[in-house]
Amino acid sequence: MRGWSIVALVALMALHQDLWFWADRSLVMDFIPVGLAYHAGISLAATGLWFAVAQFAWPADEVGEEDAR
Repeated sequence: MRGWSIVALVALMALHQDLWFWADRSLVMDFIPVGLAYHAGISLAATGLWFAVAQFAWPADEVGEEDAR
């Protein structure tokens, strides 16, 4: 699972560099610039990725460390 987490992180880092929407002046839903909407989507994807990493790829020995004391 750790390998897929790293691949997804690198993919999000590469997709964050949106050279293709730099000069696009079109609007999404008639009021949001397409570049801003794209970055909002990337932010939501990053949130989902970190949630998935915390749920599925977190080391098992770290969970409940405070309860063991």
